[in-house]
Amino acid sequence: MDIKQYMTELGQQARAASRHMARANTGAKNAALLHIAEGLEDAEALLIAENARDLEQGKKDGLDAALLDRLELNAERIAGMAEGLRQVAALPDPVGEISDLNYRPSGIQVGKMRVPLGVIGIIYESRPNVTADAAALCLKSGNAAILRGGSEAKHSNQAIAAVIHAGLEKAGLPRDAVQVIETTDRAAVGELITMPQYVDVIVPRGGKGLIERISRDARVPVIKHLHGVCHVFIDAKADLDKAVAIAFNAKCHRYGVCNAMETLLVDDAVAAEVLPRLQSEYAKENVELRGCPRTRDILPGIQAATEADWDEEYLAPILSIRVVDGLDGAIEHLHAHSSGHTESIVTEDYTKARRFLTEVDSSSVMVNASTRFADGFEYGLGAEIGISTDKIHVRGPVGLEGLTSQKYIVLGDGQIRQ
Repeated sequence: MDIKQYMTELGQQARAASRHMARANTGAKNAALLHIAEGLEDAEALLIAENARDLEQGKKDGLDAALLDRLELNAERIAGMAEGLRQVAALPDPVGEISDLNYRPSGIQVGKMRVPLGVIGIIYESRPNVTADAAALCLKSGNAAILRGGSEAKHSNQAIAAVIHAGLEKAGLPRDAVQVIETTDRAAVGELITMPQYVDVIVPRGGKGLIERISRDARVPVIKHLHGVCHVFIDAKADLDKAVAIAFNAKCHRYGVCNAMETLLVDDAVAAEVLPRLQSEYAKENVELRGCPRTRDILPGIQAATEADWDEEYLAPILSIRVVDGLDGAIEHLHAHSSGHTESIVTEDYTKARRFLTEVDSSSVMVNASTRFADGFEYGLGAEIGISTDKIHVRGPVGLEGLTSQKYIVLGDGQIRQ
């Protein structure tokens, strides 16, 4: 297979489909989503059979238990995919929404209209359900999509793609609106991220290595976050019962997610009181604690934190703890070590809360809440394609609105500029 020619053809087809999708009405897009949801349920046996081929190969290739679990499709997960599509169909359509329409002294009206981005390339690993999730969000936001799943899920992804194409055709929309790259050759990714004439934005979903490579080599804008080193800061004016509950939930609710807390910051004024309580709670979940010298003076049995720990995304039951000199010390630590994902302060002091919100430069900044809330569903977006720690064009959880842009529109009645 000539990879360059193959990817050029995919790009041309996606560009043509994107123009059709940009003018598709909400009813047609919703119909496609509902047809796909029904199709996934009807094809359950086939999807599980194709997924079994991927699982068998994954075991031969030595994939670990966690990766095999992410790869697996079962009846419950297929039902979840279908439900996700129906939820996206129920969301408001952002495309065509006009805002900020105002008259100017000349008599013209100037406003903004929300429009699709065009063609979105999404690169992801392992989870085949991402194929359906990504397709749903791109379709509802009026975009065409080129999807590149991991080679370990190739049979599952192609089976899901066939269902998506059937649903699109039933709704009268072009099947090329969603294309799943068939080759597992890595050169296809290199082509996808260097085709600005056909692809408008790339969304990588995977490990830090993948995202670093995409960010370095892409000639197309990238919506990304490299890693989630999230923090909770317990202030001297914190309600310590709230602090213990929040710091425990932020770490222990789930470990392998980007919005889990990886470093706990504690004001020196309350460290001796709150850290033993937290140590007791973390011990129940066998969380390994690594502390700075001041932390270890209070909790002498824990490991010493190294400088590398402050920048580590563990995705595991490991937590680094640093005692800091008040809010200024916490903010200084965050400026040096935050990944720009999510930070939270626990405090009853309004002034400190306002300072934290203003001075901490992350995509989500919270007061008296667990970092685990940094999620599109929890924010009311309905669904998300990922989290962006970039500052343009979208930041934080990327939902339907994040997959659109705005253009200025001008409404006149014969006005000419004097």
